[in-house]
Amino acid sequence: MNDTRTPAPISGQTFAAHTQKAMTVAELNRQVKRLLEVSYAQIWVTGELSGFSRPSSGHWYFNLKDQRAQIRCAMFRGFNQRLKYQPKEGDQVIVRGKVSLYEGRGDFQLIVEDIEPAGLGALQAAFEALKLKLSQEGLFDPKHKKPIPRFINRLAVITSPTGAVIHDVIHVCAKRFPALPILLVPVKVQGEGAAEEIAQAIETVNSHGLADAIIVGRGGGSLEDLWAFNEERVARAIHASALPIISAVGHEVDFTIADLVSDLRAPTPSAAAESITPDQFELMQLLDHQHRRLVRQTLSFLKQHNEGLVNLGKRLKSPQQSLLEKQHRIREFGQRLKSTLRHQIRHAQQALQSAQLALANWTPQTQLRQRKEHTDQLEKRLQQAQLQMIQQHQHRLQLAAQTLHTASPLATLGRGYAIAFDDQKHIVKSPTQVQSGDALTIKVEQGDIACRVE
Repeated sequence: MNDTRTPAPISGQTFAAHTQKAMTVAELNRQVKRLLEVSYAQIWVTGELSGFSRPSSGHWYFNLKDQRAQIRCAMFRGFNQRLKYQPKEGDQVIVRGKVSLYEGRGDFQLIVEDIEPAGLGALQAAFEALKLKLSQEGLFDPKHKKPIPRFINRLAVITSPTGAVIHDVIHVCAKRFPALPILLVPVKVQGEGAAEEIAQAIETVNSHGLADAIIVGRGGGSLEDLWAFNEERVARAIHASALPIISAVGHEVDFTIADLVSDLRAPTPSAAAESITPDQFELMQLLDHQHRRLVRQTLSFLKQHNEGLVNLGKRLKSPQQSLLEKQHRIREFGQRLKSTLRHQIRHAQQALQSAQLALANWTPQTQLRQRKEHTDQLEKRLQQAQLQMIQQHQHRLQLAAQTLHTASPLATLGRGYAIAFDDQKHIVKSPTQVQSGDALTIKVEQGDIACRVE
């Protein structure tokens, strides 16, 4: 059986209760905004830029879309001013931000804090990998850097013929040193085949000797735009160049592999041109200074040598005066010679007199007399020495005789002692040495006594 009952109407009391619990639109938007910002506080989203707007406030507004959907985005001035990359309509990008809700209109949107070109991460990784590889091979080593010559005869500029680089270089060179010839080597600086053209141009300038130095560069741009100067082919061509190479790639904040390998990195093309060209006004001032210095030194040299010539002229004498001076010197030498001869003759006479006196003392009669006197003196000294020696030996003999008499047995016998000898003339010292009937000889001071043992 079907239930045909109709819903009961809401009573006034129930409606009042629901009215008290209902949220306002602003409260709902606020809670949804808070929920979104907590749940999606930091996300990365990729897509295509469309509807890009840059109002005078400095904030950026755009849509991020793919093939099936899109989302409103806002990037406030404080964040977009820090970007190196300048996005444009139709770029494929990766954005970082948080999901939010604009409470006033209830619009769902993405608050963007950073934007990078899609694929930039891969390019940056490739850049770092090649940088590490070439650094390990020594391509960045300062010892390989060639000095930039102060004066060159021809400059080669490898760049796009339509870019600002060649115009900046020509302008600076025309201002600083207009006499310098500039050779433009046109190449592609972006896109497919650009790296090969740049490397081939470097090799061509070197092989044909077209210049004394090379500037390689292009204007600023994204990492993708500058990628030709991050290719290994270009880096090795720069390293192999016998000519010094100055890189002027991008703006001052941009860095490429070509900057690291080149002999000098210039922040701008104008700076590159200034580094390779002398200032004609400075050269003119230098030449003027050197000219004045040369004039001063020449005048000083001439003055010094003129004074020397004047002095030599003063010292120059006439032949007659020179002859008179030489005659005077000859007379002086003659007088000095005579004086020296007189002195030597006088000295020789004195030496002869001394020799004659010495010779007189060495005649045979004088020698015999002197030798006889010397012999007599020696004979007297010999007699005196012999007499003295005899007296000394007599005295010593007396002392020895007295000592011998004192130690002699005869002196002992003189005091009443006697010495007994057996028939073998052996001294008897003990009664045990003799027997009854043995013959003995008793020696006393006055003689010997023969006796027999009883």
